[in-house]
Amino acid sequence: MSIKRLVVIVGPTGCGKTDLSIRLAEHYRAPILSTDSRQFYRGLAIGTAQPTPEQLRRAEHHFIADRAIDDELNCGSFEVQALARLEELFRRCDTVIAVGGSGLYVKALCDGMDDLPPADARLRVELTRRMETEGVAALAEELARLDPRYYAEVDRCNPARVQRALEVCLQTGRTYSSFRTGRRQPRPFLIVKIGIDLPREELYERIDRRVERMMAEGLEEEARRMLPYRRLNALQTVGYKELFAFFDGACTREEAVALIQRNTRRYAKRQLTWFRRDDAVRWFRPDDDEAIINRIETCEN
Repeated sequence: MSIKRLVVIVGPTGCGKTDLSIRLAEHYRAPILSTDSRQFYRGLAIGTAQPTPEQLRRAEHHFIADRAIDDELNCGSFEVQALARLEELFRRCDTVIAVGGSGLYVKALCDGMDDLPPADARLRVELTRRMETEGVAALAEELARLDPRYYAEVDRCNPARVQRALEVCLQTGRTYSSFRTGRRQPRPFLIVKIGIDLPREELYERIDRRVERMMAEGLEEEARRMLPYRRLNALQTVGYKELFAFFDGACTREEAVALIQRNTRRYAKRQLTWFRRDDAVRWFRPDDDEAIINRIETCEN
C-alpha cells in the first residue's frame, strides 16, 4: 500500500502560504484542505484572503467558503469533519495539502482536541450575555484570576476562546489549563509540517500592502454587508472589527486602516509564537520550493 501523506503548511498571515500550497498541489496533483478558521465562511472572501477564482481553478479546494456565516465550525467539529474528508480524499490521492494559520484548527487536525467537558447551556447563555454587555476585556480579567497560565497565552482578542476557557473554569472549579493534556491522537497518515516565514521587516511590509490592496478590492463594502452578523464569532477578527468601529463613528477610515495593519502584524507575531513551539515544523522561505519538496520526500515522521 502507498503511504498517505498530509503536508501541513503553517506560518503567519501574509507570508505566501496560499501560493505555495497551490504550487505543491500542482506538483503532487493533490487537493488542498483549508485550516483557516475564517475562510470556511461565505461572504468573507476579501477580509479572510480566500483563494481567488483563478487560484481555485488551479487546484481542488476543500473547506473554502462552504458554509453560511452563521453556521459555526468550532475546532471539535472541524476535527471530525476534516478527518472524514481526508478519508475520502486519500481513497484517490496519496498526498493532501493542508494550509492555514489557525493554530488550534491545525492542532485539531494533526493531534486531536483535548477532552473538555460538554458545555453547560445556562452558563453559556449567561456568559454570552456578559460578553455582549461587559465586553471581552471583563471576561478576560476574570479568566486571569481563575487561570493565569492560560490567560498568559490565550488570544485575548478572540471572544470565543476567552469565553470557553472561563466557562470551563466556572463550570468545573478547575483551571482550563488542567484539561489541556497535549496528548496526541494517532492518525492513519504521515504528517509533514512545513513552516513559512520571512524576515520581519519584509513580512510586515507585505502585510501593510495587502491591507491596502484589500481596501482597494472592496473590504469596506464587504464589512458593511456583514454588519447584521457582527456579533458572530466568525466576525470577531482583524479587518472587520476595525471597520465596524469606523462605521460606529469610533474612528476615521484612515485610522481603521492603520489599526487593521497594526493588528494584523500583531496577529502574525502571535501565529509565529504558536507554531514555533512545535518542533515538528521545519521552516523555509515561501519561494524555496526545491528544499520544501525535498523535506516532504525525505520526511519519515
